[in-house]
Amino acid sequence: MRSESPCVFPWPLELIQLVRFQYEAAGGAAGFGACARRAAGLQPRGRWLGQTRNGGMPREIITLQLGQCGNQSESQAPWSSSRFPPPARFEIVGFEFWKQLCAEHGISPEGIVEEFATEGTDRKDVFFYQADDEHYIPRAVLLDLEPRVIHSILNSPYAKLYNPENIYLSEHGGGAGNNWASGFSQGEKIHEDIFDIIDREADGSDSLEGFVLCHSIAGGTGSGLGSYLLERLNDRYPKKLVQTYSVFPNQDEMSDVVVQPYNSLLTLKRLTQNADCVVVLDNTALNRIATDRLHIQNPSFSQINQLVASVRKTTVLDVMRRLLQPKNVMVSTGRDRQTNHCYIAILNIIQGEVDPTQVHKSLQRIRERKLANFIPWGPASIQVALSRKSPYLPSAHRVSGLMMANHTSISSLFESTCHQYDKLRKREAFLEQFRKEDIFKENFDELDTSREIVQQLIDEYHAATRPDYISWGTQEQ
Repeated sequence: MRSESPCVFPWPLELIQLVRFQYEAAGGAAGFGACARRAAGLQPRGRWLGQTRNGGMPREIITLQLGQCGNQSESQAPWSSSRFPPPARFEIVGFEFWKQLCAEHGISPEGIVEEFATEGTDRKDVFFYQADDEHYIPRAVLLDLEPRVIHSILNSPYAKLYNPENIYLSEHGGGAGNNWASGFSQGEKIHEDIFDIIDREADGSDSLEGFVLCHSIAGGTGSGLGSYLLERLNDRYPKKLVQTYSVFPNQDEMSDVVVQPYNSLLTLKRLTQNADCVVVLDNTALNRIATDRLHIQNPSFSQINQLVASVRKTTVLDVMRRLLQPKNVMVSTGRDRQTNHCYIAILNIIQGEVDPTQVHKSLQRIRERKLANFIPWGPASIQVALSRKSPYLPSAHRVSGLMMANHTSISSLFESTCHQYDKLRKREAFLEQFRKEDIFKENFDELDTSREIVQQLIDEYHAATRPDYISWGTQEQ
């Protein structure tokens, strides 16, 4: 079990020429750690997902796609048959990921390298392996407790891309009913079949780096089965990194999943204890940015794609400055006037035609103008990775950027989840369906423990904003 809390925004580095720049060399953050102290370089443990121990190229990464959110294809999204455009949501993470990755590497939907990409020098082996017939197959495991979504993938143009032996569907096919407890309990029953697939995929890797888990924290399969797999991955592969892409529900809308706060909190406990890195994909922020930037109430998925990947401008300074603007942050954190929230560490991934001297100058300008508010107990640390563009995708933009940051304001998102949970728990509402599962038959201690662990994470982020944080952390330990 991992005892520390995870960082919020990591990044798997593929096709990246890693060039590091920092405000200050001495004591600067070497990377995002599990908790704030480790993120500042005080408790180093491991690496970013995608970096090797010797600083060389990234190694193999296995992607685990769970439930509707982790797997769904755009053609089978809930809005696909509607005459209305789809809402702005991270609903189809896994499927869209592979579509984009295939396009970047010049791989067809059938897994064949396109004729124009046969002479490419890009590395495909991080996320793909090559079969005997020259097909490129994703290092992916598709898991679901009901068949609808995965069947839609198998009827899509990308049906031949995946290894059919890496697809697991529950035999009863009834799903988890949006119930974390059901998803977790089913995980206990079917974990041997699932890990037979995962172990086989891991054995086929020359030097496995770690796992990426795509899921939602609000439903039943992604939250419950995802939580169970996170715990077992730690036990089975204790030295491998685990990163998640976790879709958080829209906090501004009423959910049709009445037990969503329970599901979210129980999953947050596992993300805190069992993941090295958590990428928060926040539907609330995505809706806000789409509406503000596109001036459309219900933007389509293709329109949203314009926003999710990057902020595009013409110069490195323009890109890096805009990445720091709160209105462009893909997490809805709210405003807390009582807490001076700050960055713990930042990684900027800059893609395109970039001169490293431009990066130095941009970092210096950001420092002089104090555009980023950093922790008071450590150096201001911005790391920059320079990445090549895919030669197979046309782009009208010379420079694009993506910022991954560990920021203390993420605690407000967790506070919102706790607030919703507390309202339900106080009334003991909708607990009967949880009581049906073994984990809750005798009591609801698991819910109370999860609430305490998430509160500890919130408290630590608040403490990280104060100059005495280092001593506070020592006392806590």
